[in-house]
Amino acid sequence: MADSYGQGSSLGLLAEARERFLSAESVDERAVRSTILASWWRSRTWNVAADHVESPYVKDPNLETPLTQSAGPVLARLQEQLNGSAVSVILTDDRGLVLDRRTDDPSLERHLDRVQLARGFSYAEEFVGTNGIGTALEGRQPTAVFGHEHYAENLDMLGCAGVPIRHPISGQVVGLLDLTCWRKDAGPLLLTLAKATVQDIQHELTTQVGIRELSLFTEYLRACRRGQGIVFAVNNSLVMLNEHARRVLAPGDQAALLARGAEVLTARRQVTLSMDLPSGATARLSCTPVSSEAGPAGGIVRVRLTREAEFPAAAAVPIQAPLLPGIVGSGALWLRACNDTRHHRQNGEWTVLEGERGTGKLSIAKAVHDRQNPTAPFTVLDFAQLSTPDELFKPLAEALDRDSGTVVLSHLDQMPPEHADRLVAKLDAAALRREDKQDGPWLVATMAEGQDHAADDVLECFPRSVPVPPLRHHIEDIRELVPFLLLKLGQDTRLVCSPAAVQLLLRNKWPGNVSQLKQVLRKVERRRRAGTIEPEDLPPECRTVNRRILSPLESMERDAIVRSLLDAEGNKAQAAKALGMSRATIYRKIHDYGIDVPH
Repeated sequence: MADSYGQGSSLGLLAEARERFLSAESVDERAVRSTILASWWRSRTWNVAADHVESPYVKDPNLETPLTQSAGPVLARLQEQLNGSAVSVILTDDRGLVLDRRTDDPSLERHLDRVQLARGFSYAEEFVGTNGIGTALEGRQPTAVFGHEHYAENLDMLGCAGVPIRHPISGQVVGLLDLTCWRKDAGPLLLTLAKATVQDIQHELTTQVGIRELSLFTEYLRACRRGQGIVFAVNNSLVMLNEHARRVLAPGDQAALLARGAEVLTARRQVTLSMDLPSGATARLSCTPVSSEAGPAGGIVRVRLTREAEFPAAAAVPIQAPLLPGIVGSGALWLRACNDTRHHRQNGEWTVLEGERGTGKLSIAKAVHDRQNPTAPFTVLDFAQLSTPDELFKPLAEALDRDSGTVVLSHLDQMPPEHADRLVAKLDAAALRREDKQDGPWLVATMAEGQDHAADDVLECFPRSVPVPPLRHHIEDIRELVPFLLLKLGQDTRLVCSPAAVQLLLRNKWPGNVSQLKQVLRKVERRRRAGTIEPEDLPPECRTVNRRILSPLESMERDAIVRSLLDAEGNKAQAAKALGMSRATIYRKIHDYGIDVPH
């Protein structure tokens, strides 16, 4: 097995494995980490050059963002601590575009310039292949890439560790921190240091975002109190609609107004305009930007309908929305989960949210928190990312001592068994203090369905449990989720989904739930920024009906089959020939992967 750092006796084995892969020969999987091999396959699928780096360039990237403002002081401190070491500190946006690079070592700096690892260049995996930035962003998790693990050969002298930076409210990836050094100097501390630095950046973001979103929420409440009209509040991570908007507007009209309002607010000045809505109605919009001490906070959109919809029966059907900020959906099971959680919060009852991964458990907890007390602290302790007891119990003790707020124990099913007794003791003590003082934070635990394991004793501390349904059990919410998620992916996006594309999305089983849907839309948005999404714009996985999440190799095989079928206009024999497989094999694969054969 290759060691983690691509050095020592395994170096030759790794280099040989890479050469064999590039020559389309079989590779000894024991010589390559599974995450790296999966990335090599993706790099091949994207036709990334293996003999040089050719990255797209943006001349003037936006450097006035909450991410760059929050990260700047942290990066400066880290650079000072490194004190001239041959380590480059790199900040990118969520697509791998380099926003900041700090390098004190002249030799390393010259090499990074030669391989275009500099401000304005993109190191997304689809352009550069396997690397610490693009591969970490693709997997949405901390990733180290060393030496010959890189896909492009002129990166094999480097070692790098990339850690995604997540938005403290929405949890979505907003950027990445990468530490790059010479391969000979690389070691496990590189990734450890990167993780610690990202925690500092996210702490700064929390402060900045808290100020911004409090300002936006205050203005939203003020606008709602002024009358019973339609009111939206919008920024990069949050969308709020008042009850009147949900009641009188069809989902398509809501999406159109949100997209137009977000577009206008990027100008950061008050604008009034009229627009036609999909239902045939005409609306008058008044868009007002909101500022805060930390910078732009988003904006408020007030809407007045100047002409009723041509199809009032379709447009004015009341939607039983969960009336929670920052989430959408009107399916019966989804509404029940939202409303039950809100009811337990109002009664101060500690609650377990249970469901498949990616269903939106954390989103419900955050929305209920924002509805009840948005200015109070919201603390998430994620067992999927905590590695030592101190990382759990120290912040937990601080959070439980507060008079209000919300504490989320995320991925409780992944809690190490040895933590159970100590955690139960902490929670029991907090519950007693809460009874005596009649205050304290609300506790929520999230966990995968039917996977309690070591958490059995901990669950006894939570008197209430709410099942969160998988997306396939409220699939009709796709129509509301798609425009909502497209808006959250970025205010610069000008995309709408055609009815045919929506129908294709509705047919999918979505084993990865809302998280998988968001990943699909992110793939579309990376390739086009405006216009109408048609079925051919959707990735191959949307033409399959899967009941399980596929492995990376299975996903690539499925995608290759779908592309060949599309190229062959549905002719299975022709597609099989192009793929070098028999007709019997392609028929079996089509059935196994649930591929919807184009006609």
